[in-house]
Amino acid sequence: MKRLILALAAIGVLAGCAAKNADYDQPAPEMAEDSYRHPGPPSLTLITIRSNDTGKGAHTALLISGSERVIFDPAGSFHHPQIRREGDVLVGISPAFWEGYRSMHARDTHHFDTQTVTVSPEVAEQALRLAYARGGVAGAQCALSTSGLLSKLPGFGGIRQTWWPNQLQESFEQVTGVAPTSYYEDYSPVPEGAILGIDRTTVARAEG
Repeated sequence: MKRLILALAAIGVLAGCAAKNADYDQPAPEMAEDSYRHPGPPSLTLITIRSNDTGKGAHTALLISGSERVIFDPAGSFHHPQIRREGDVLVGISPAFWEGYRSMHARDTHHFDTQTVTVSPEVAEQALRLAYARGGVAGAQCALSTSGLLSKLPGFGGIRQTWWPNQLQESFEQVTGVAPTSYYEDYSPVPEGAILGIDRTTVARAEG
């Protein structure tokens, strides 16, 4: 896919959970001028970046859509000059920046899994508060911090706290019933079960 969505000085690197951001804690700010509110219902989207070759999870993040739409990107390395980062919260995730974030992570080596569940406005606001309050997350703790945040929310108490992105993805599916949707760029996956003539994988492919 042509990387035009975040072109013109976009800076985004898939470094899994290895990169450590500045370790500072800030309270949740008031709605800022660069915030974005999505017109859809309040929701949470678990993001899991996985290797195309091994399926191993490389990074976990959480898209939170409530009074504003942000990405809790713990220990992530995604940066863009037009995206403000508060601790490990990426602020102002409009549709263009959401597509750009996804496109910068999906590549020939990794794909981008999402699991979206609609929540009440109260749960979305609680998730926003917890994400802002978490501040910067230490390296390699993306899944641990995300699972810890989710487990504090009403209806998500069954989420197991874990260090591993794949285990969190599985736990999220068990609790919510939402299976992952996989997005690929520059890679053509062989669907699981294809050898039996059964396609068990939901796959979105980039065009252009």
